[in-house]
Amino acid sequence: MTSLSDSTNSKKRKSDASTGSKAKRARTGAAAAVDAILANPDSYDVPEDKDTARKLLVELAEYARSLEGALATSGSAVQPKSKEELEEAAEKVRKAAVSGIKKQMKWKDSCKTGTAKWSYDGICPDPLVFGTMMGLGGPPKFKTKKIPKDEFENLIGDISVPVRYDELIITSKDINVHWKDSGEFKFSGSYGRIR
Repeated sequence: MTSLSDSTNSKKRKSDASTGSKAKRARTGAAAAVDAILANPDSYDVPEDKDTARKLLVELAEYARSLEGALATSGSAVQPKSKEELEEAAEKVRKAAVSGIKKQMKWKDSCKTGTAKWSYDGICPDPLVFGTMMGLGGPPKFKTKKIPKDEFENLIGDISVPVRYDELIITSKDINVHWKDSGEFKFSGSYGRIR
């Protein structure tokens, strides 16, 4: 004769075990049941015993729920970014670009004439983020584009680097912007000292 506490403990053990490897086996069993039902929907033997039928329905429901969870975590249902999230992501790319451009702006003899070259290669996997950064109002629809220096600095930020007795700035009239659908982009132009 089993006591009440023994039957309660065995129920607890069963419910604890169902969250481990038995749950995986139940999903596999449910997947097999789904295959069997779909293979022969009209002639599938439905269990006559209520407990067996209930158990099959619970397994199918758990299997459906696990598939929903897997779909939600797989990222296949990607939610579009809000305007604030786009601005935040664009700001990160913008800061990286400004920092990368400034690091290249070092004194050379060609700075005297304003013809020293700089080129920044970056990556932005989301075209909407790049479009937000560049003020396009959507993803870029170009491969190569020239943007006036003043407009570029309004979008990206002021780019100047102090040197010993002078300051280096972007001197090119236009900035070349290259965009690839893979998310790679390139900014290029020239720089030199303030005249």
